[in-house]
Amino acid sequence: MNKPVKILIVEDDGVIARVIASELESWGFEAEQATDFSAVTEAFRRYGPQLVLLDLSLPYRSGFHWCGEIRKISKAPIIFISSAADNMNMVTALHQGADDFIAKPFDLPVLVAKVQALLRRAYEFPAAPEVLVCRDAALDTGAMVLSFNGGKIDLTRNEFKILQTLMEHKNAVVTRQAIMRRLWDDEHFIDDNTLTVNINRLRKKLEQAGLADFIATKKGEGYIIGERDAGH
Repeated sequence: MNKPVKILIVEDDGVIARVIASELESWGFEAEQATDFSAVTEAFRRYGPQLVLLDLSLPYRSGFHWCGEIRKISKAPIIFISSAADNMNMVTALHQGADDFIAKPFDLPVLVAKVQALLRRAYEFPAAPEVLVCRDAALDTGAMVLSFNGGKIDLTRNEFKILQTLMEHKNAVVTRQAIMRRLWDDEHFIDDNTLTVNINRLRKKLEQAGLADFIATKKGEGYIIGERDAGH
């Protein structure tokens, strides 16, 4: 991108918001702080950011609400930043369409690393989209859609990356570390539970579409697609 990447910071603690903005700007990003927390979607439309940093506890409406509203109009990456980093909130954030969840307090270099990694994943354009096929399911890598039995399954970015990685290595076990590197570039910045949440959510979506047991677990090794009789 020739122009600076725009990042919208939706954080009602002014001190935290300013510190984050200053750090991002020192890395060459353009950062804007939301000020009207009753109109976050309007701020998003006006500013047109490539990424959103979103607090969970906000005046008027929660971050969950605004994440869902932004997802109705954009696929721009969303990272939750919150001190309420329990498993339930992480799961809810991912269900609302968030790409990551960072617990407060956090180190600014870790935040910047996650922002950079997510931007690289979100805005890379594959030269030649292809279709990966396994067990009568076809993954369109250009549209990020899985087709099966006459229907189409819409996938989040993380769900797509997981399926793409496993289908590229069908009939072979892929370790959790390899998947985390594919999703987040460096697994050391990621809570292992976040991958589990993504895998479980993807499995539920596949099961609802008629693809139960599509992703099998090899205990102590990782995950595999291709073996119908593989156990969980």
